[in-house]
Amino acid sequence: MDPFERVPLGRTGVTVTRLGMGLAPIGGLYSAVGDDCAMAAIDTAWQHGVRFFDTAPLYGSGLSERRSGAALGKRDRAAFTLSTKVGRRLAPGTENQAGIWAEPGKSVPVWDFSTAGVRESHRESLERLGLDRVDVLHLHDPDDHYTAAVTEALPTLVELRREGTIGAVSAGMNQSAMLTEFARTGHFDCFLLAGRYSLLDQSGLADLLPECHRRGISVIVGGVYNSGVLADPRPGASYDYRPAPPEVIARAQAMARLCDRYGVPLRAAALQFPLGHPAVAAVLVGMRSPEEAADAAAMAQVPIPGGLWRDLVSAWLLDPEVPVA
Repeated sequence: MDPFERVPLGRTGVTVTRLGMGLAPIGGLYSAVGDDCAMAAIDTAWQHGVRFFDTAPLYGSGLSERRSGAALGKRDRAAFTLSTKVGRRLAPGTENQAGIWAEPGKSVPVWDFSTAGVRESHRESLERLGLDRVDVLHLHDPDDHYTAAVTEALPTLVELRREGTIGAVSAGMNQSAMLTEFARTGHFDCFLLAGRYSLLDQSGLADLLPECHRRGISVIVGGVYNSGVLADPRPGASYDYRPAPPEVIARAQAMARLCDRYGVPLRAAALQFPLGHPAVAAVLVGMRSPEEAADAAAMAQVPIPGGLWRDLVSAWLLDPEVPVA
């Protein structure tokens, strides 16, 4: 499977490369990045063939959007696909967001899934990006805002799609249950599912993935390393943004040992695993530096024998229902 092949999202005319670049890290996630390193990371991803980029106002309170817009604005706009998110507007303020953003600015995110809020958030994102459009617009983490998301935000995204302002309607969450409810509305083209279809967590297989496959809705999978433990399963690694429990580290290490038998890095298996499901169009990998961008591109191209997936299932390290070669 070519990670730089462009595939459609749902039944839209929007296409993405199977490997996409998650732009939260260049917003200063956990540690400062700086403008030069952020630009170099995007440039390196581009040089390797990545043409799908995902950002959000939340990421560094607009810093990710500004940096990605500066890097991508010099490219042919028809040559890449860009997604951003609505549901959190930026308001004046300086308090750090739970300490996870290392380059705080002068604005903070405020929940807003109202019709006016969605339109204004979209407009503000275009200003920060310096671009005239985004291709995919996600409802961002509407877990505690279901009613507003369905009655106000979703109809607004549908209107924006009809107006031609965006190409695809989506929602991005760290859970599959609500996304499955959204799928049944018939209004979504794609979803961003973070951390719930990975080597360590296949919970999205129970509801969202089969529903999307039936309906022709594309799934973009984020969090393929589950915050880091699948990139380097050592004590102290992170799992879902928290310190990984010992049993999770042990499971990841068992997977790494099986991968070693096939000469496959665990990172390569973790990155490529979601693409085996027919509903999955692309994976997003966060990249904060040229080195991380080059590594992701390399891991996406490692040949993986079908026997590895079968052995992981036989060892009860993967759900027996996962599609394997």
